[in-house]
Amino acid sequence: MRRRMKKKKSVRSLLLIGVVLTVFTACGSQTEESVSEQQNTRNTGVVQTTAGQVQGTDLDGMFRYLGIPYAKATERFVPAEEVEPWEGILVADQYGKMSPQGSISGIDGERDQTGTDNNCQNLNIWTPGIQDGQKRPVMVWLHGGGFSTGSANEEEYDGEALSRSGDVVVVSVNHRLNVFGHLDLSAYDKKYQYSANVGITDIIAALEWIQENIEAFGGDPDNVTVFGQSGGGAKVLALMTAPDAQGLFDKGIVQSGATETMGVAFNTQESSARLVEHVLENLGISAENIEEIQQVSVERLQEAATLALQQTGEELQIPAALGDAYSMDWEPVIDGDFLPTNPVTEDSFANVGKNIPLLIGSNLNEWSGYFPADTIASSQELTAALQEAYPNKPDLTADQVDSTTIRLPLLKIMSHKADQGGAPVYAYVFTYGNSYHGAEIPYVFCHANGNAEVAALAKQISQAWIQFARTGTPGAEGLPEWEPYTRESGATMLLDTESRMGYHHDRDLMALLAPDYVY
Repeated sequence: MRRRMKKKKSVRSLLLIGVVLTVFTACGSQTEESVSEQQNTRNTGVVQTTAGQVQGTDLDGMFRYLGIPYAKATERFVPAEEVEPWEGILVADQYGKMSPQGSISGIDGERDQTGTDNNCQNLNIWTPGIQDGQKRPVMVWLHGGGFSTGSANEEEYDGEALSRSGDVVVVSVNHRLNVFGHLDLSAYDKKYQYSANVGITDIIAALEWIQENIEAFGGDPDNVTVFGQSGGGAKVLALMTAPDAQGLFDKGIVQSGATETMGVAFNTQESSARLVEHVLENLGISAENIEEIQQVSVERLQEAATLALQQTGEELQIPAALGDAYSMDWEPVIDGDFLPTNPVTEDSFANVGKNIPLLIGSNLNEWSGYFPADTIASSQELTAALQEAYPNKPDLTADQVDSTTIRLPLLKIMSHKADQGGAPVYAYVFTYGNSYHGAEIPYVFCHANGNAEVAALAKQISQAWIQFARTGTPGAEGLPEWEPYTRESGATMLLDTESRMGYHHDRDLMALLAPDYVY
């Protein structure tokens, strides 16, 4: 993989826009014909990319492009290649293929493989204007589902309202997941050197495409924010750890995006090596006939992989992300090369992320909003800590509060990032209503349905995210000044109908709920 210390701007992409869309006379002025041609191009939504022309859909003054290929995976388990140029105009009005779907420990459910493919490297764009000389902030969404399931094509990730309300360009990315994105075959063939992390190399390829093409879609390649929820937030943390991603984005937003074993740290090469041994044993494939894995059906491969995750987790006693059992999950692998360290190091944070401003937070209830938690015995001390942390939640009980699953791991991440002494960290807890895992997404995307209170909160939260993308400091009308988090201040924005800044607001509560946790 190539190492990038600064952004690389493609001369070809800059020239293509000028040559195809603008014609100048010898003295430098545009002819009436060229002005008309530009106007017609904007009206039809046709944009020249490095691989060819794409046409989007006009959404009453907005433009939407779906399923644009940014790379091409010709084989499984190897980094994707550049897209082959096409002739004519690619009509980008349908969502593209998504990755084959895998399983997450602790979550049941059949995985429908309809519309999936290893060659799923495509992205979606929503923009207020094209080829208009504007340089809007670019917000790149990474979907949730751990590193195993989900896609950029889900309705709740539609970027039109966010793009329209904030004059920003919104991009969502499809990339490889689960066994297709993170099976470590590096010990079996040199071409599989990066197989454990090709799900992340796909995202990096998308960010490279954005660097070369987004200006034609009205975006600023020098102001790119990656943001994601749950597994999408963990992907942001992986990018903040990967040298190959350095210089391709400027800010990160992590929404409920880490557990102790997925985000604070990722899989080790030792556990991944044992996992692949189980996968190959389950398939009846050896080192001598390793290439047969290219031909195994998706269903058989996923069946062997799901069993191997359970086998490896139990053998190595790896705690499952959810629940009390042992199980391994698909995620990036710390190989000392592509990912030199975990996001959280012993006394700091991954070096690559030092100069990346980070907005990070979680929801008050998280998984307790889905699964009933064990009842926690009440006490006078616990009641006082709950009231101190959330005085506007008189009916809140301790079993409804997320602690060890996401809140404390995120406190560890933000504390170590603040210790690094680089770009600032801004913290939040979303507390409105039943603030379960993912409840903040429609507010971030500015399309929450409900009464005027809901609409106002959605506008405020989405604008805070937009302002962070634009300036590196979150904020919105009606919010208190959003101070950076430090270990000393514990400054955290509590997002609700009456948002407020808290300072170590839940320190006593977390100490009672998880007295042995150190962050």
